[in-house]
Amino acid sequence: MRITRYYCPLAQQTFSLLPDCLSSSLQGSLDEVEQVVLKVEVSSSVEKAADALRPDLELPGAVRWVRRRLSGVRAALLALITLFPGELGEVAKLNAVRECLGSERALVELRGIGALHLGALPRPLGFRPARGRLKRRGRSRQHEMGPDPPGSAAV
Repeated sequence: MRITRYYCPLAQQTFSLLPDCLSSSLQGSLDEVEQVVLKVEVSSSVEKAADALRPDLELPGAVRWVRRRLSGVRAALLALITLFPGELGEVAKLNAVRECLGSERALVELRGIGALHLGALPRPLGFRPARGRLKRRGRSRQHEMGPDPPGSAAV
């Protein structure tokens, strides 16, 4: 699906209006991500689920593909269950949350429930950038060009 991006000259950033059904920073929909997480929850290991879900990839690549989806959903579930005690159940498992919500599309509903907190929730449910990708404001990554200042020589 094509997503239009807009530019904010004040913030000097681009942004888009993502439909509720699409996952953030991953290809596909939240329903597809939900099916991956459910498969892992009923499998005996992530490796077995990855092998069944992605037979076209070698096992290490398939496991990375599954974990990219799984880690964000698990973190978002834990955060939302903590933010809304009693409303989403007590167990941070997708099956339990689906049962509590009475929905087959729990991730889409959770995006609506946590709409005010999407900037703080991890991807693919929310929009928080992954750790290590946050811009450091006020600090540059490279040192100044030219000779070292006096007194900075290593002893």
